[in-house]
Amino acid sequence: MIPEIYEMRSARSGQFTTFDPDKKTKTKLIAPGETVTVAHSDSPGIISRLWLTFPGWFWRHWDTDATNDTAVLKKLILRIYWDGNVFPSVECPMGDFFGNGHCEYRHFVSKYLGMSSGGFYCYLPMPFNQMRIEVENLHERIPIEVFFNANYEAHDKLPDGAGRLHTLFRTGRLQADEPLPMLETVGKGHFVGCSLSMQGETSNYLGFLEAPEYVYVDRETDDTPTIVGTGLEDYFNGGWYFREGEYTSDLHGVPLKDALRSMISMYRFHERDAIAFEKSLRFKFINPWHPEHLKPYWYASTAYWYQDRAVGLPGKLQADRLMGMYRRRDTDHQSYP
Repeated sequence: MIPEIYEMRSARSGQFTTFDPDKKTKTKLIAPGETVTVAHSDSPGIISRLWLTFPGWFWRHWDTDATNDTAVLKKLILRIYWDGNVFPSVECPMGDFFGNGHCEYRHFVSKYLGMSSGGFYCYLPMPFNQMRIEVENLHERIPIEVFFNANYEAHDKLPDGAGRLHTLFRTGRLQADEPLPMLETVGKGHFVGCSLSMQGETSNYLGFLEAPEYVYVDRETDDTPTIVGTGLEDYFNGGWYFREGEYTSDLHGVPLKDALRSMISMYRFHERDAIAFEKSLRFKFINPWHPEHLKPYWYASTAYWYQDRAVGLPGKLQADRLMGMYRRRDTDHQSYP
């Protein structure tokens, strides 16, 4: 449990940072194709706040000749390894991890993550016995300078029941009657939220929002869902295809909606309504409409959950699909294959 602000604490506070006091440098430079470690620890702790930023997605007044491309929001990859494992439990493009899977920075704030006036932050607690955070630059041309800080509490021993944060990123093209997969995992844990960005291939189309959630808790088959909803925007606490447009709040919101470009980004976090599972969890959205009434679309999903131990993610990062649904704003350009 997160202590009340007035409660005394026994942990020792610290911060991981890319600032080097000796060299007077604030950043880690990551060349195209390079992976750099930005934080690591071999002793127990809990990350309480993670913040970073980087240039490349906006015009740089201090270097007017620098190459900039909003695609860096998709091609800069965050990975986190818990407890000495060789596999990451968090692996996600920066934009998607912080709540917007389109190649557009959108200023928004929520309780647990957001993009706030040039910065990217996350307040999901991250317990660990050991930890390593790395960033990979998949952009073909642009070197990225990453500013990074992560506040943490150092512990001699973690509190009982401290789970490990996991994040799964998925992306691809779907026929609208195909299930949209959010998460499938085995073990004990609880699902605490997701962000989802979608884009229709044709303009002015949001029919993919008809798909309700289907959640299978400790079920071996998909015959009977444990939880089923009434529509995709209903799961994200909206209605009528988010009739009144973009909004953000502590636990749910729509940082981006552009009906003309058939684009939308949504997030929702679970607190008391976290979905607990003992053996397994499968989560997907399934559209009930007949296929002849539907059109293809692209999606980029990010699921957040805790498990009682660090586990490997199902599948590797789909690096060849990262730019699948990217469409530049205010132009006719799109990159569909």
